[in-house]
Parts: sequence; structure tokens; C-alpha cells
Amino acid sequence: MQLHKIAGLTVDLGYKYDRMKKQAAAYRIENGGKPDLTIYISDEFLEQKCKEIDGFDLGLCEYVYTGSVFYTGLLQFDGFMLHSSAVLMDGNAYLFSASSGVGKSTHTSLWQQAFGKDRAKILNDDKPAIRVEKDGIFAYGTPWSGKTDLNINVRANLAGICFLERGTENKIRRENGGAVLSKLLTQTVRPYDERDMDLLLKSVDTVLSKIPVYTMSCTISEEAAHMAYNAMKPPKAE
Repeated sequence: MQLHKIAGLTVDLGYKYDRMKKQAAAYRIENGGKPDLTIYISDEFLEQKCKEIDGFDLGLCEYVYTGSVFYTGLLQFDGFMLHSSAVLMDGNAYLFSASSGVGKSTHTSLWQQAFGKDRAKILNDDKPAIRVEKDGIFAYGTPWSGKTDLNINVRANLAGICFLERGTENKIRRENGGAVLSKLLTQTVRPYDERDMDLLLKSVDTVLSKIPVYTMSCTISEEAAHMAYNAMKPPKAE
């Protein structure tokens, strides 16, 4: 077994290729008991996918499909993936979601410029995990983090979710959960299995009822980072 602690779960994660080995290194554990999830992708499956998808090699296929299996399995543990860039600051996680190309990673990098990389860290730059747990709702770094490979193995209080829009000025508004449900569902794994879909909707409903959600249009500026932080930070944050 190759045991890892990912999003609070013990995962027996089998891999052969360098990309996944590198990404998973920070999550590796020596002893974790019985795995919550076991993930192995066969060579035959990987080879077939490489034939079907232009530009994919075996290492990239392994990286993508181990992530797909993990995030589907996460549904069984009151969790789901949100396609977003997550920045960690002062113990809280702020998730910025949007369609590809809108500027999620650009915005969270502005937090690092505005507040410093020692204070603002990238928790996961593409696919952070969210879990509803007994002691709160948390965001986690995972090994699957898109093209930049930026992630850290940390659990943090989920302080807010923000859906980004391109804009010529900086504006942010708080939404109610129902107004953004469809946006959130387009930015996560939507399972085919009806039972898994019920689990996803249950977790999403809990998150949207307890976590502030925003829509923001913004420019590429440190001013946008300050605006987002000041709007989204918990009341006791400085």
C-alpha cells in the first residue's frame, strides 16, 4: 500500500509515474490504518485514454484520473471538489471560482503581492476539497491542483467562496445560496450515479447555508485583492 492523508482521509493511492509521485509526496504517511479510499488506475485504462486524448501522456493521464476517482469518492465523506483557486491567509481559506481563463489564479496571486507570500499562501490552485465536518466546514489542499501544481497539505476554515467575473472596476456583492447554486454545480464533479448526486447536493446545500458566497467583478490589481479580503474576512479577523 502507498498510504496518504488527503482531505482528512486515509487514501491508498497507487501510482507509477513521476508527476503523481511528486505531487503526492507531501501527503504520504507511513501508518494510517485501513484506507478510507483505495485508488488504482490500470495501465490498460491509461494507455487507452492516451490514445483518445491528444497531448496526454501516461503520467498526465494518471494524474488526471486518480484525481477524478478521489473527488468522486470524496462525496461519500460529506465533501466535494470546487474548481477554484484557494488562498490561505490567517488560518482561513478563501476560494475563487470561475470558468477557465477568467483569472482565478491571477487573482489569488494578487493576494500574495498585496499581503506577502509568507502570509497569503496558495492552498490549492485548481481543485481544493471542501468537507462538512462535525467541527465546521473546511477547505483542504490536495495533490491535484491544475497546471501550476501549487498546493499545500493543510486544512483551513472555509471563510468564503467568490465567483469571479471580468470587469473594468472592482465591485463585490454577497449572494444568497440559491442564486449561486447553478454556478457552483458547474464548477464541481457532477456524478452520474443518483445516490452520489444526492450526496453532492446535501453537502452543497449545507455549505451554501453556512458559508458566505460572493460575486465579484474586478481588475488585475492589488486593490482588488484588498477589496476581496475586506469583504470576505470573518468579523474577528484583523
